[in-house]
Amino acid sequence: MAKRKKRQRTVGPSLPPVRAGLISPTRRVPADIARPPYAETGDPGPSVAPLVQTPENLAAMRRTGAAAAEILLRVAELVRPGVTTDELDRFVHEASVDAGGYPSPLNYRGYPKSVCTSVNEVICHGIPDSRPLADGDIINIDVTLYREGVHGDTSATFFVGDVDEASRQLVKETARALQLGIDAVRPDGLVNEIGQAIERHARRFSLGVVRDFIGHGVGTEFHSNLQIPHYYERRLTSRLERNTTFTIEPMLTLGEPDALMWDDDWTAVTLDGTRTAQFEHTLVVAESGAERLTVTPAGACAHDLMLDPAG
Repeated sequence: MAKRKKRQRTVGPSLPPVRAGLISPTRRVPADIARPPYAETGDPGPSVAPLVQTPENLAAMRRTGAAAAEILLRVAELVRPGVTTDELDRFVHEASVDAGGYPSPLNYRGYPKSVCTSVNEVICHGIPDSRPLADGDIINIDVTLYREGVHGDTSATFFVGDVDEASRQLVKETARALQLGIDAVRPDGLVNEIGQAIERHARRFSLGVVRDFIGHGVGTEFHSNLQIPHYYERRLTSRLERNTTFTIEPMLTLGEPDALMWDDDWTAVTLDGTRTAQFEHTLVVAESGAERLTVTPAGACAHDLMLDPAG
C-alpha cells in the first residue's frame, strides 16, 4: 500500500471508465490472530519505530514477506474475466488468516477491505467490490500481511484476458522500473538515486511517474517515516543505512500522472482517465545492495510472471 505524498503525453482515456460497485460487509479475523495496533481503532498513531531493523525483526520480515509473496502468487491464478474484485479480497483475507497473519490493510485508517485492487485507470487503493473484471482489463493487487509483529508489503499488476499492446508495454516497463529502482539501492546510497533510476526509465518509454503516492518505510509499522519517491528529487540527499527496510512501488501511467481522489477518500485515479500500473517489493539494505524480502523461500514472486515475454 502506497504512502500518499501531498502534492506532454496525448493518450486517450481507458474505456469504459471504472465505476464503483457494491462493497460487501467487512470480513472478520479470528480472535487468536495477532493484530497490529490500529486493527480496532483504525488509527496507527505517529510513527515511532526505528528505520533500521534488529536481526530478530529482519528474520521475521523474511518469513512474513515470503508468506505475502505466496499469497500474491496464488491470488494471481484467480485473475480472469468475470471474477469480481470482492472475490479476490475474500481469497486474500482467508489466505492471510490461514497463514497465521492479519491482512494489514484491514481497518488501516478505516480502509474496509483486506487487499487493494486497482483496475485500469485506478492508480492505487482501489476498494474491492462487486465489479467483475472484464476482458482487456489490467489490475494491480496489493497484498500486505502482518505476522510475527511485522508487515510484508508487495504488489503486482496482471493482465485480464486479451490486453492491448500499449497496456502490456506499460505493465512490463513498470515491472522493469521497479527492478531498476531496486538495483539503485546500496549501503550509504542516496534515497533520490532510486527515483532517478525509475524516472529515467519511464521517460525512455514516454510514461508518466505518479508523484502523489510514494514508497515508504515498513517493518513493525505499516508505514514509517522514511519516504521513497519514484521520481528524482535533488534535495532528497538522506542516505540509506544497512538493515533499513522500506518499499519501492512505482506507479507509471500511459498519460499524465496527475491524480484525482474518489469520494470514498481511498480510490485514486488518473485525472485524464489513462491506464496505470504498479509493482512493489519490501526490501532491506544489505551489504551488496537491496535484498527482496517479499519473495518465496525459492526466490519466486508474481512480478516475474509479468516480466516473462510469454506473460
